[in-house]
Amino acid sequence: MTRFWQNWMIGFCLAVGLFGVVLAGGAAAATSGPVRLIFALLNGPGQFQLDPPMRFSLAVLGAVTIGWGITLLAAVQAAHRLGGKAAKATWRWITASVVSWYVIDTTLSVVTGFGLNAVPNTLYLAAFLIAVVRSGTLKRADAIH
Repeated sequence: MTRFWQNWMIGFCLAVGLFGVVLAGGAAAATSGPVRLIFALLNGPGQFQLDPPMRFSLAVLGAVTIGWGITLLAAVQAAHRLGGKAAKATWRWITASVVSWYVIDTTLSVVTGFGLNAVPNTLYLAAFLIAVVRSGTLKRADAIH
């Protein structure tokens, strides 16, 4: 993987973590502005209520998303260092994790009335797949470096 695609993937992982920070910010009144904006843009059914159960859910989801971003970054860096067949297998697992998130999150977003969430989800998936496909990490064992 060239330095360009490595940096692309680092940015991708940092964006995941930053989104987690936004979600976690919904746990407190003073930092809930960005998460209120996200819910307003998604235009889901009903009125968005930041009650204690929702604040708790956002806090936990934010923490999990931050952790996911850090884990993705570690996995991406490990795949780059491995090289060869081991790297190719690691990239397949990383890709499986992102695609499974996409399918589950997007499907449940639509089912629960937040179908507009499919748009940023699709952009996020595309950003990941562009780097993986263009860098050749899933095709050739020698393309990993």
